[in-house]
Amino acid sequence: MLIKNAKIYTMEEEGIIEGDILIQDGKIVKVGNVEESDDEVIDASGKFVFPGMVEAHCHLGMEESAIGFEGDDVNETTDPITPHMRAIDGCNPLDETITNACKAGVTAVAAGPGSANVIGGTFVAYKTHGVSMDEMKIKEAIAMKAAFGENPKRVYREKGKIRTRMNIAALLRETLIKTKEYMMKKEAANGDITKMPAYDMKLEAMIPVLKKELPLKCHAHRADDILTVIRIAKEFDIKVTLDHCTDGEIIKKQIKESGFPAIVGPSFGHKTKLELAHKSFKTPAVLQKEGILIAITTDSPVIPEEYLPLCAALAMKSGLDEMEALKAITINPAKILGLDDQIGSIKEGKDADLIICDSSLLDAMNHVDYTIINGKIAYQA
Repeated sequence: MLIKNAKIYTMEEEGIIEGDILIQDGKIVKVGNVEESDDEVIDASGKFVFPGMVEAHCHLGMEESAIGFEGDDVNETTDPITPHMRAIDGCNPLDETITNACKAGVTAVAAGPGSANVIGGTFVAYKTHGVSMDEMKIKEAIAMKAAFGENPKRVYREKGKIRTRMNIAALLRETLIKTKEYMMKKEAANGDITKMPAYDMKLEAMIPVLKKELPLKCHAHRADDILTVIRIAKEFDIKVTLDHCTDGEIIKKQIKESGFPAIVGPSFGHKTKLELAHKSFKTPAVLQKEGILIAITTDSPVIPEEYLPLCAALAMKSGLDEMEALKAITINPAKILGLDDQIGSIKEGKDADLIICDSSLLDAMNHVDYTIINGKIAYQA
């Protein structure tokens, strides 16, 4: 495929350029001036081309559209510690919410368990076009979900398992300590099956977290919960992301010092609980200006995935620089997910995930003409 005569928002150092994009075997092979070829040609004269949008935190495909418990696979509320759960087993690739995301130009998402459990299981990163999660996935386990604050308290309070934030932190610490001991016993066995500890599926799932191969994806709204995340991350020397980060403005210096990125939102809608008291579209700008790597989230289905660019536009209206707002829904989430070598920008060698549209992504009146995923047209208006 050859895209000609476009205004290209690369999300790279080159910034915005006028030119062409040559695609072969699902990859971008040239950005700039390309001679005519025998490839399928899309004339993008007068059009804008952006990299496909990336969502760093959602539950897309796990809570299906217009359906009740039959299609709700977000939270396994039978046990507060479920690291062995895998989102790929709960995502329905045929749900219309994924199709709607694709039509809007959201080409890749990280989707996973909700925030009912202290540890909920792994997120999966996938492309938003196809019929099989095994074929759509970019990476089966991209992060391990953890949750702090009101949600685990509310879900497990009546079950007599969690009543305080202290117990949430204690349950997480206990699991991390048990995982460390389990790892040590496995290493000491040195392959001798008679000396190996009894297999523990939950602890096995947590080993990549302690080895810093998987970040702990931490649901935390309130300032004290965010600081607890940072405290535990330092204590166990693990990687974390600060998901939602509603009170981030209050503790921006502490977040900056931690070095951890923030996935901010969702900022639409009512303040439905106490820990959302400081919810604001200003937060992304405040954190970005502090030097913190930020992405914007819809937390779909809290906000429908197709409104990701509108969330970025409202953040821009509240003080976020225009290019930074675009980065917050493209290259920044790709960096936070560790996938920026594949997606998030228009660069030679990367996946050909592109949006061809008639205006800026931040324009509410924008229309998407094409969504291209892996070099193929996934949606055409």
